[in-house]
Amino acid sequence: MSSFPKPVPPERQPAGMVPELVLKALPDDERVWVPMGDQVWFRPLLLNSVEGYWTSLLRVRAAGVVSCHRHPAPVHGYVIKGKWRYLEHDWVATEGSYVFEPPGETHTLVVDEDCQEMITWFLVSGSMLYMDENGNINGFSDVFQRIELCRNHYIKVGLGADFVNQFIR
Repeated sequence: MSSFPKPVPPERQPAGMVPELVLKALPDDERVWVPMGDQVWFRPLLLNSVEGYWTSLLRVRAAGVVSCHRHPAPVHGYVIKGKWRYLEHDWVATEGSYVFEPPGETHTLVVDEDCQEMITWFLVSGSMLYMDENGNINGFSDVFQRIELCRNHYIKVGLGADFVNQFIR
């Protein structure tokens, strides 16, 4: 008996199966990070246009309010670097923290002055509804909007429109 099994032949995979996605989460090429605002970027990992969710890294390199938003569906997060908090709660998500946000959760993400850089992995189901100071919806983000942001950015930085396709399933 061999100590290492042989690779499984590709023909054993189900017909029509979507290919797996394996990538380096923290990219070597800074152009992969898509700007969302001043000193705020996201790095797409998976943009699922069939099930309507996306998973990405959020990177913030300045103190301040990132956004006030509501999630109609669940969100999962894991802090890789730095820390952040929500104005509406009394906890701080630090490196190694897992955060579950239930459907309906409305909050304002803040990075404090003592944090040089924050990177958090998020899995966002459905959409994000951006809120104004009175609690009114004034914008949204969904997987299709994220795909378009990526496509436009990748064209602008010379990676090409099709660069985003590797993340779409």
